[in-house]
Amino acid sequence: MSDRGLASVKPLGGTGNRLLAALPPSDLDLLGPVLETVALDPDAVISRAGDPIEHVLFPHSGAISLMIDMADGQTVATAAVGREGAIGILSVLGPSPSAVTAVVRAAGIASRIPASRFHAAFNRSPAIRHLVQNHVRAMLVQFQLGSACNALHPVEARMARWLLQFRDRIDHDVLPLTQQALSQILGVRRTTVTLLMGKLRAAGAIRSDQRGRIEIDRSRLAAASCECHGTMRLEVEEIFSSNTARSRAAAAPVGARIPETESGDVV
Repeated sequence: MSDRGLASVKPLGGTGNRLLAALPPSDLDLLGPVLETVALDPDAVISRAGDPIEHVLFPHSGAISLMIDMADGQTVATAAVGREGAIGILSVLGPSPSAVTAVVRAAGIASRIPASRFHAAFNRSPAIRHLVQNHVRAMLVQFQLGSACNALHPVEARMARWLLQFRDRIDHDVLPLTQQALSQILGVRRTTVTLLMGKLRAAGAIRSDQRGRIEIDRSRLAAASCECHGTMRLEVEEIFSSNTARSRAAAAPVGARIPETESGDVV
């Protein structure tokens, strides 16, 4: 992961990334001194398939799509990452180039750490290793359900699912997505996206579709989507709920009562 599309910004006064927020303070301290806060600019390519992974990136806001680039120039998205996840974290499994291209779809900010420093902390901290395990589990949910969805569900339902996934990450009903971006994400022609948008607009799932922004109606969009979006939300939230409970148990003094876990925002 290079510096492409990333600019240093003022450090955060806390953490909005759910992986980092789940770490006990002592484990977060292993990362804190070398975490740098950077801006995620719209449409920035923050890593390309084949690039060496130089940094691990933890978004606090915004949304990133992981893209597969085919030899003929076609693309398709495999996952969306926001404040629930990370980019480049699988580099702890061994030195290898990035397998996907990561593109910022909604602007935000992130914390990043050199991959070598994250690997060192990973080797020292069981909590950080558990963080990586939970990220892998959450990504597998997206990869597996997304693969089934792409094979079995109509493209209109898949578009609705992607819009809802991005909505979950930016927590806003106005999505900064162009039809060209949706074409790349879905792996279809731009004309197909235009037709699909018309159908969703007729169903009331999209209230407006202006240049570079799409205003959605969540309940109607959910009705147009397949079951995959809801299943992803539930399964990933279960992962984060169990992770929060485990982290609190690790950080609590012996004999202390651990409060019940409150459900946070969902991916």
